[in-house]
Amino acid sequence: MDVIFCYNKIMKVKIISVGKLKEKYLKDGISEYVKRLSRFAQVELIELVDEKTPDNASEKENEQILLKEGQRILAKLSERDFVFAMAIEGKLISSEGLSETFERAMQQSSTLVFIIGGSLGLAPQVKKRANELISFGRITLPHQLMRLVLAEQIYRGFMIREGSPYHK
Repeated sequence: MDVIFCYNKIMKVKIISVGKLKEKYLKDGISEYVKRLSRFAQVELIELVDEKTPDNASEKENEQILLKEGQRILAKLSERDFVFAMAIEGKLISSEGLSETFERAMQQSSTLVFIIGGSLGLAPQVKKRANELISFGRITLPHQLMRLVLAEQIYRGFMIREGSPYHK
């Protein structure tokens, strides 16, 4: 029996994102992957309030916005969580690489946390807390769409671990 089944009831996946998801088609897609993921782990989606960024905000204003959003994110983390921060400057990772990273992370924690920042990205203190900074490419995706892409890639990572043909 594959190790994955040992995690079924105790494994947790949290996706923390800044900003409210409004588009129904994205909500529906994310719900589908959360449902699929539920066979591997308990999944929790956490939406945090985003700070309003004024047009032509100064660097200092942007730093304050990142600080406030970062504090909200850090308040949702436990010391024992294995944290993946989505960051454009993070390590470029393939689906197979992500699956292998899950394997290592699960040896350290029963909770995998994935963080998507707001329009300004992530505060330095959040990046510092992360166990892994990962990137799905150098393109910028709308944060709402990134939630769907991330949910699918988490599901794909678990399916790769299982040896499923889903990945092919």
